[in-house]
Amino acid sequence: MGDALGSDLISDLPQSIVESILVRLPIRDAVKTSILSSKWRYKWASITQLVFDEKCVDSCSDRDVVEKSVVKFITRLLFLHQGPIHKFQITISYLQSCPEIDQWILFLSRNDIKELVLELGEGEFFRIPSCLFNCKKLSRLELFRCELDPPLSFKGFLCLRSLNLHQVLISPDAIEGLISNCPLLESLSLSYFDSLALSIRAPNLKYLYLEGEFRDICLDDTPLLVEISVAMYMTDDIAEHFEQSASCNFLKFLGGVPNLERLVGHIYFTKYLSIGNDPGCLPIIYKNLEIIELNQVSFEDMKEILVVLRLITSSPNLKELQISGRFYTNFLLQGSSNIPSATDAPDLDFWEKECSSKCRLSHLRVVQLTDMCGVPHEMELIKFLLASSPVLETMSIIPCVYVVESQLKMLTELVKFRRASAKAEIVFVRE
Repeated sequence: MGDALGSDLISDLPQSIVESILVRLPIRDAVKTSILSSKWRYKWASITQLVFDEKCVDSCSDRDVVEKSVVKFITRLLFLHQGPIHKFQITISYLQSCPEIDQWILFLSRNDIKELVLELGEGEFFRIPSCLFNCKKLSRLELFRCELDPPLSFKGFLCLRSLNLHQVLISPDAIEGLISNCPLLESLSLSYFDSLALSIRAPNLKYLYLEGEFRDICLDDTPLLVEISVAMYMTDDIAEHFEQSASCNFLKFLGGVPNLERLVGHIYFTKYLSIGNDPGCLPIIYKNLEIIELNQVSFEDMKEILVVLRLITSSPNLKELQISGRFYTNFLLQGSSNIPSATDAPDLDFWEKECSSKCRLSHLRVVQLTDMCGVPHEMELIKFLLASSPVLETMSIIPCVYVVESQLKMLTELVKFRRASAKAEIVFVRE
């Protein structure tokens, strides 16, 4: 019994199990296991995942002292490390651009690095050294506040599956080349780019997340996309550029994604899709699209309304729909929160023309409408959804806070609308 109690069972575990334990510890604690016994002295030195975050930062009010301590710790750890490093992640706000990072990346490029995440603190952008492009086995790359300039000899990351560039300085040609030269790319996230016109060719891409000021976006070869999330910021220059565009943005962006399952459009997304020639009946049906979320839709703009309607009616298996409205500045400028009546609204016959009585949203169960003002075209959309959704369970309506006086009128109209689903519950949330 005594021998059993005194034996060191953990030290005799296979290295793979020991590593799975060590990688779950903060990196400093993993290194400290070297003092447990002679068997543990170098066990940490062969772990393949190195994650440096705020937990490895000493508590000190002097930023320079902290930064020097972190740099020294990482440099010494890499010097003592043995074997391949598959994952290297730095997310430390105290750490800024410094020459040592170049040496770390050079070291990683020679050690079979597969995942690299580099998120430094505010300050000077870090220029990625050219040795990064020698990381042939790289499968995941995330860069924050960096400058990226692929050399002319770069032929792509042939194993890369996930690319996340956040506030990265890179030329439009370089980013398009980088994307198209990653044949296995499945997930792409680009955020905080300015005035970027982007064509994406990525035949294996499944997940796309875009945020920033985009002059144009064209999905040229992305047939496997299943999830898209887009937030577009609008400047006066970009708005003018949009207005001068003649091509159909809807088809350029959504005309070649037949396998889409989830679509999230944030600010100005429906505005962007509405620009250009009307494609008429869409040449594509989104058979797999189950979730649509559209934010800040203008129900004053007939083209935006048409975009919303085309998306809904072209998604026969839609299950969840979320739409938020964009408040009508005209009413604020007039100093009134009274919403115009149906007699004052133009183009109401649009709904009869575009919405066939045979249209059925046979799988739609949940609808959430927020920032609704009760304008006629909003009410017509609600009327259409209720009449066309035979299995609808819940429709939540959250009115805009600026139209308190119109909320009773909205409720009065809502109770008159026909419901295709006897189980449909309307939840009107008054704040």
